[in-house]
Amino acid sequence: MKILGMGNAIVDVICKVDDDFLTKNKLNKSTMKLVDEKEFKKLLSNLKIEETVAGGSVANSIVGLAQLGNNVGFIGKINKDDLGNKYEEGLKKEKVKYFYSKKKENLSTGTCLILITPDSERTMCTFLGIAGKINENDVDADVVKKSKITFLEGYLWDEGVPQKAFEKAISNSNRVAMSLSDKFCVDRHKSHFLDLVKNKLDITFANEQEILSLINTKNFDEVISFGKNLGKLIIITRGEKGSVVINKNDVFECGVQKNLKIVDLTGAGDLFAAGFLHGYINNLSLQESLEKGTEMSSKIIQKIGARLS
Repeated sequence: MKILGMGNAIVDVICKVDDDFLTKNKLNKSTMKLVDEKEFKKLLSNLKIEETVAGGSVANSIVGLAQLGNNVGFIGKINKDDLGNKYEEGLKKEKVKYFYSKKKENLSTGTCLILITPDSERTMCTFLGIAGKINENDVDADVVKKSKITFLEGYLWDEGVPQKAFEKAISNSNRVAMSLSDKFCVDRHKSHFLDLVKNKLDITFANEQEILSLINTKNFDEVISFGKNLGKLIIITRGEKGSVVINKNDVFECGVQKNLKIVDLTGAGDLFAAGFLHGYINNLSLQESLEKGTEMSSKIIQKIGARLS
């Protein structure tokens, strides 16, 4: 396999709301909040569901890579329930090899409520369910060893059993890529993430907020210096300012595509990573890989949800 993803196996439930809904429910726009099952059901009770789709950040990237014709796989924990079945079917339909045998669990399959406001921003409320309980026994070392790159998500990292799953995946990997996932994620696990970026990862994906938070700065020039000193590949998306890749002393930039009809920013980072990794694993230059990432993210933000088809 070219790339094996490991992440939260989550079913996305997509709903349109107005800004008042966020205010009333004390939700911070454009962030991800972890909720329990009770709160999840309460939020959903007054909403109209636009779409339900198998999701999760790295899973979205892996599906994007499969759609680009790459041989890819995914590890993520689900329950043997309706949502779990739907999740597995969704991956198999996309020709993603799914390396997990589901069984009856005491927690249900994870779900993420994606609230889209009129400005196309998305605010997420996630009930992790069994997805967040991934452990080292769920990771097949042989599968990891047979993949050129292992792609992990920051959302999945948590102290305890998920950390052990991470460590097993990293120690058996040929090359390791990871997405920092979310600023709140970075804030929660800053020292661990910094250690991963400096000492364990070959490739790091971050948006501007996440990387600024990680190295405690407000100055993007310091990010460039950090990236050059790191001596590894770091890819940063900067919203309207485009994207940057830092590889030792080399810095490449790519602007955003103009005049897009943006309807939903869900999955923009996930599909950007898919495009970049597609270029990278198929021997395109770093500049061409950035351009492929930009092309993929431009496509996804012009439709609802985080899957291109």
